[in-house]
Formats: sequence, structure tokens, C-alpha cells
Amino acid sequence: MWIESLAEGRDLERARASRDELAERIARHLTADGNVEAAPGLYLYRESAPTGPRYGVNEASLCVMAQGSKVVFLGTARYRYDPFHYLLVSVGLPVVSHVIEASPERPYLAVRVVLDAALVTEVLVESGLLGAREDGSVRALAVCQLEPSLLDVVLRLVRLVEAPGDYKALAPLAMREIVYRLALGEQAARLRQIAVVDCRAHRITKAIEVLRENFAKPIRIPSLARQLGMSVSGFHHHFKAATAMSPLRFQKQLRLQAARRLLLAGEVDAATAGYRVGYDDPSHFSREYKRVFGEPPRRDVERLRGAAAGPEPARGGA
Repeated sequence: MWIESLAEGRDLERARASRDELAERIARHLTADGNVEAAPGLYLYRESAPTGPRYGVNEASLCVMAQGSKVVFLGTARYRYDPFHYLLVSVGLPVVSHVIEASPERPYLAVRVVLDAALVTEVLVESGLLGAREDGSVRALAVCQLEPSLLDVVLRLVRLVEAPGDYKALAPLAMREIVYRLALGEQAARLRQIAVVDCRAHRITKAIEVLRENFAKPIRIPSLARQLGMSVSGFHHHFKAATAMSPLRFQKQLRLQAARRLLLAGEVDAATAGYRVGYDDPSHFSREYKRVFGEPPRRDVERLRGAAAGPEPARGGA
């Protein structure tokens, strides 16, 4: 018993040291609030105060926090994570996020690692961890306890940023280990959502890609379900299980987030932004915009600019 307690104490100390070093390295790269792609597929984040809602489309990625805490909403589902838990996203999803714990003395510091589908597939196949086909009912976003072994490899990846030559040679090995560690844990089913090619989960992933690429066009659910080889009711069920929202609501989120980015860029007015993302009626667009963002388009953009928020990134955040 005492040997197990000793080992557990060593693991806790190791994890604490790794979190402290990860926080120090992120803070060194980011001396001011914001985010940066420190290396291909590796993003670092810093915030010195809690933030209001941030709207974005997450891509398949692993998010690990060194300090602070954050809440992510997918539809009505709420996910909170912190330095002891990681966030895994297996497909591109429109989410709303809030940093809820941050201060100038202890800023929110996080890292996001993009997960490449080809690499995930390769690692799962070579490791014999691809497993049985999934039924598509696994939600594509989850929070799980962060094991010291996974934290260690993320830290090693961040260390490599300071040596570009080493990063080019060694980062692919660290990325492979990250996928392997995730596959050994509770998130193997979500990794298979990224990798598998002949199951309902993959069909829903394909549907999400179609909606993201064609969000400004009218959505025809029967036609899309038929293309995927699914019944309309089955498509609705599995889509909502994975994304926590209906296909129509998913498309609406994509449209409104795209319109908001156009308005923040200052190139178009509200009516034009609405037309570009698929709304024929400006008043309908304004009502939908207010329902999601809390204010009409013009007032919302003025508030964001007044708060020096600037355009929010189109890609997902840690």
C-alpha cells in the first residue's frame, strides 16, 4: 500500500512540475493577451482576465491548459476544463467559450494541438487500436482527466518550439505519441471518429464537412441523408448525438458566425453580410443574429470594437 501511495505522490509532483514548466513556456512566448500559432498545428493562448462569450468553429484538436479554467458550450451542453482535464474535439463544431478563471498574476494559459486525420488513422492502425466500428452516437467533444504521461508529451512538443530544427525532426514523433496516449485512454472512440471511413460516425463527420463548405446554400436534409446512405430520422438522431444540435441549427450557427466575421472586418453592412451567408430577408437575419449574440448586428459590432475585441478567430480556440 505504501509503495502505491509513494508512486501516486511522485506522479502528482511530476504533473505539478510539468504544469508549471508549461505555463512558464507559454507565458514566455506570449507576453500579452492573445494567441499565436507557435509552430504548424500548435497554438498557444493567453488571457489576463475572464472573457465574455467567444464564438468559433473548433477543428479536430486536443486542448491542454496550464493555468486558469474555461467553459465551452456545444448547443446546450456545457463542458468545463482546467489544468487537470483536457478537451478533445473530433470534428469541426461551432462552439461558444468563456475563460472563467484568469488574472494578471495568474493568466489563463493553454495549448491546442491540431489532430491530423491521416496521422490519427496511421497510429491507430499500426498500434492495433482502431477497434470495432462505432455507431455514430459518440458526441464529438468531451472533457477527460489529464494523465501525467499525456501532459509530459505535450510539454515536450512545446519545448521543441524553441529549436526549429529539432521541431521539424522530432515534433512528428511527439504528435504520434499524443495520439497513442489519447487512444489508450477514455477518448479512443472519439479518435476513431477522426480515423474511420465506413461507419455512421464518419458519415456524420462528412455531413459536417458538407455543411461547413456550403453553409450559405439551402440545406436539403432528405437529399443529404440519401447521399450518406442514411434515413432522415437516423441522420437527425446521429447528427444531434454528435453535435448536440440539429443540422438546421448547426448551419445557422455557421452562418451567423461567418456574418459576424464579415461585419467585424468592416467590409460590408448588415444586410449584405446576411445575403452573403444565405439570408434573403435582412430583418430575419437581424432577428436571428440578436437571438444568438444578444444584440442586433450593428450594436454588437460597435460593442466589440469599443472593447477592442477585434475579429474573433475563425478557427477553434483552446
